[in-house]
Amino acid sequence: MFCAGDQIENPVTGERLIFHETSAGNGGERVIFETIVQPGGFVAAAHVHPFQTERFEALAGTLGMRRGKQRIELVPGETTTVEPGVPHRFWNAGDGEVRFRCTVSPALQFERLIATMYSLAADGKTNTKGMPNPLRLAVIAHHHFDDVRLPRIPQWLQRLGLELGSPVGRLLGFGPSYDGQPGAPQPVGA
Repeated sequence: MFCAGDQIENPVTGERLIFHETSAGNGGERVIFETIVQPGGFVAAAHVHPFQTERFEALAGTLGMRRGKQRIELVPGETTTVEPGVPHRFWNAGDGEVRFRCTVSPALQFERLIATMYSLAADGKTNTKGMPNPLRLAVIAHHHFDDVRLPRIPQWLQRLGLELGSPVGRLLGFGPSYDGQPGAPQPVGA
């Protein structure tokens, strides 16, 4: 998938990731990357990692975060950890670029999820918040249910919605990953 030094950009959310350590190099133990967020940039949606811990270390600028019910701002040298099951989101809270190092452990399929979502955004297949159409999202979210979930919606209800929506999305030709291969046939509703 990714190797140390690889980069990927989401032009919709204003994020660029530079991978420092990938799951391929450590048996899936973790993935470490630097995130650069442009002014006005943000993560696509508030989310929960049910089995992963995420550690954020601010390197430059001001990183705004919502962690559970707490709103925080990190400046260079400050860190915070988001434990599994804690809802969170982040954004650039300053006027210049914000840079932070993030460690996700265990890696699970985090890299594949990022590659899919960022590639869709780069190919113009997301809305202005960086989210693909609901049926494509159902296929992706169903596949990545151990990596990411929505906060505030009971897990059983999310699972039910994905069990219903994912087969319809697959019938339309959507898969759980997207690599943005130019010239590849696009499914209906892409």
